[in-house]
Amino acid sequence: MTAPALAVVVPSVNGWAHLEGCLAALAAEGRTVPLEVVVADRLGEELRSRVRAAFPAVRILPASPETTIPDLRALAFAAATAPAVAVIEDHVLVPPGWAGRLLAALAAGEDVAGGAVENAATETLVDRAAFLCEYHQLLPPLVAGEVAGLAGNNVVYRRSVLLRAEAAWRAGRWEDHLQAELRRQGVRLIQHPEIVVGHRMPCTVGGYLGQRFLYSRAYAGLRAAGMGRAGRAAYGAAALALPAVLLVRVVRTLLAKGGHGKDVVLGLPLFVLFTAAWGLGEVAGAWFGDGGALRRIR
Repeated sequence: MTAPALAVVVPSVNGWAHLEGCLAALAAEGRTVPLEVVVADRLGEELRSRVRAAFPAVRILPASPETTIPDLRALAFAAATAPAVAVIEDHVLVPPGWAGRLLAALAAGEDVAGGAVENAATETLVDRAAFLCEYHQLLPPLVAGEVAGLAGNNVVYRRSVLLRAEAAWRAGRWEDHLQAELRRQGVRLIQHPEIVVGHRMPCTVGGYLGQRFLYSRAYAGLRAAGMGRAGRAAYGAAALALPAVLLVRVVRTLLAKGGHGKDVVLGLPLFVLFTAAWGLGEVAGAWFGDGGALRRIR
């Protein structure tokens, strides 16, 4: 049997309905490029049994229910053995040729490469607005070449480079922390707009508001952890202006990129709600800390 050239790390936090489609797409991709699929799961034995039965080649790593997504990724990073390690999410669908494109980027001498994320949940206005709010900066057209940061759910790392930054990916923080450390070490992050994955995450207004708030609170809680009381107070006060700033940024970016005018008009009330949750989450994180938010993000 050919040794896998690429490990694919998948944190499992959203349940079988999402994970099954993700693993089916990876299984199809594995028929052309040998893959080492590593699922780090915090949902329990019932889901793990279903994975073993339907996808026996998948390595599944059990984790406790309170394990955060960054720590699930770290668990899988430590277990992966292939010379290249890619990261996606359990609601991401990879298209044919995805693995080959990532490996081609590394074969060309790149150490870290990533691509674009397209919406694969377009049935409702809420689905579209939530995706556009969260991923507006990653919509085409994207810059090709070196960038400051890559999408954390469509990225590949040369394993030897990843191991040099082990302290960063074991720190319990998001991919921006890891990528900042890699850049500090002189590693270039290369973006390939043609390497695309589908993001299929149907949602409700309440569900997305809750997740957006939790993500922002967790982010701000980590960022403010080293600040004194005065610094946290100032950070939270400044974050009160974030909803208006974010709303303008989202709308301006979508209009500049083109093709989203109808959803911008129809979705404007949703954008107002979503950016309000985004900003208020940062206020809460700055003033009151994480409050367990990071463990509840899906």
